[in-house]
Amino acid sequence: MRRVPLPPFLICAALTLVASCGWSGATDGDGGRAPGAPTGVTAAAGSATTVHVMWNAVADDPGVRTYEVYRGSTKVTEVPGSQHMVDVTRLRPSTVYVFTVRARDSDGRLGPPSREVRARTPVEVAADRSAPTRPLEPAGRAVGSRAVQLSWAASRDDRGVVSYDVYQGGAKIHSVGGNQTATVITGLRPGSHYVFTVRARDAADNLSPASAPVRLATPGSDDGRDTAPTAFTATTHRSAGAYYLDLSWDPPRVDGVITEYQIQLDGAAATSLVWGGDPPRGRARYSFYVGQDAESEHRVRLRARLPDGTWGGFSAERTVTTGAGG
Repeated sequence: MRRVPLPPFLICAALTLVASCGWSGATDGDGGRAPGAPTGVTAAAGSATTVHVMWNAVADDPGVRTYEVYRGSTKVTEVPGSQHMVDVTRLRPSTVYVFTVRARDSDGRLGPPSREVRARTPVEVAADRSAPTRPLEPAGRAVGSRAVQLSWAASRDDRGVVSYDVYQGGAKIHSVGGNQTATVITGLRPGSHYVFTVRARDAADNLSPASAPVRLATPGSDDGRDTAPTAFTATTHRSAGAYYLDLSWDPPRVDGVITEYQIQLDGAAATSLVWGGDPPRGRARYSFYVGQDAESEHRVRLRARLPDGTWGGFSAERTVTTGAGG
């Protein structure tokens, strides 16, 4: 069947949320603007029952709270606004799926869907307990100050490699199809050192051993300002004869999820804050013990361990005095 292109004015009438027709974001009754549509969305089968979906951050909307991932018209999961990839699980083998991603801001406004992307899960392999071989000959090079290119030799598997997972430290940060033996990792920091490994995955979700590590350094320098927690506040309160510092901050906008912070008190590392489950979305809060003496002055600041494994910049330093707030 021959497809006849629509005139531009009909396209604009039918698709009122297309940027080329002059759309600048949906608004609600209070005049706020919803986030834009995520770009750079990709989907690749990770196994016979999983698909790895990735997308770019909605850069012009710092208030994105969550990203919602849809399979067809069904919402299948949502992740914090700092996370830009997810594994969609419990899928059927040998099936084509269509995915879109939408951003929701801190006021609850839901932006338009991204473009549709498709992925086919491979045929399920019964009783496959044999993992692929370790990816060999891993190599890499810096591509500018915020990206690296990685490559490796293909793994072998008796049923076939479905995907390769890239790890930075112990965290999975990227995934590509089984026919791909190179990729570019973005969202890194200038002047930083990284260690990457690669693992192969087959249709039965068997994972290979990790490749040899690839150690790379990005050129340039970074003052940490873009990775520091913002709107940092510190107060004190008294409870059961002791004083506590009450901290509050907005996490830095980075490509991934932040699960750990280091708190510095009076110029020295005081404690680490690690969330065992999902980190809080949006503004974070934490209280900790500082002693029983009133009128004690303390300087406090904190920094985040970023998804790329490095420490971000410190927040602004605050000075507080125990007992001053009651």
